[in-house]
Amino acid sequence: MAPIFSDVMTFENTKFISRSDKITASREAKRLILGLNEIYKQKKDPSIMEVMKRLTTLKRKYEKRLK
Repeated sequence: MAPIFSDVMTFENTKFISRSDKITASREAKRLILGLNEIYKQKKDPSIMEVMKRLTTLKRKYEKRLK
């Protein structure tokens, strides 16, 4: 469980500048959200939901920039 949270922290602190970086970031965010969702299904911890919401907003931001 700890590796996914460290991945989330590094993802949130990384800046993505180029178009290919943003595409990769969108895919990575989706992977992290799905991984956190599996943990959330078991634990029902509201803090995990907050992390998923933050990742979703970042993902939407990158996808908006791609369009």
